[in-house]
Amino acid sequence: MKILVVEDEPKLASFVRKGLEEQACEVDVAFDGQVGRNMALNNLYDVIIMDINLPKMNGFDVVQSIRQEQNRTPVLMLTAMGSVDDKLTGFEAGADDYLVKPFEFRELMARLRALTKRSNDTGMQSNVLRVADLELDLNEKIARRGDKRIDLTAKEFGLLEYLMRNRGRVVSRVDIAEKVWDIHFDTGTNVIDVYVNFLRKKIDKDFPHKLIHTVIGMGYMLKEE
Repeated sequence: MKILVVEDEPKLASFVRKGLEEQACEVDVAFDGQVGRNMALNNLYDVIIMDINLPKMNGFDVVQSIRQEQNRTPVLMLTAMGSVDDKLTGFEAGADDYLVKPFEFRELMARLRALTKRSNDTGMQSNVLRVADLELDLNEKIARRGDKRIDLTAKEFGLLEYLMRNRGRVVSRVDIAEKVWDIHFDTGTNVIDVYVNFLRKKIDKDFPHKLIHTVIGMGYMLKEE
């Protein structure tokens, strides 16, 4: 499992991370709600572990925000706030499960496995990104615009996913290099521009409404005209 842990208490975050890694999980950690939200929207996770009392953005608001962005990754609320009202607020925001601190790690793992199994059993039917008439199916790795299927290479798919997850926001070449290519951006190369042009030809060339826009001196943005 690839898991995002959003927890502002360093000792607890370290404990959870160590335990999960011992179970062969890949773990990312965010120490405030705003960073957690961005990581949830910019990366694919099997499950998210979310505290409630977080700096910058509380856990309820983070979950509600990512659900509004059509992100259906299972969320387990892990918090000391264990009243019925707190649990109802979490579920209404879009959480899938709730575990109250203090907890036993075995129970945490059992709940995480149940959440990921449930997601796999339902086929994650909602795991599709949409902007205007453009769709990107993250399960089947298929792109469509209108009724036309668009064949993409792995790099083009990753680039389009990143642009769609950040729709309406300018992303720089550095952002793309680090998030899509996982490399430090070399200012002496135009590889990012080349791939954006490849993608633009496939996504926009045969359609009257363009989705990929260049923001001069800053980067690129995917948005409806």
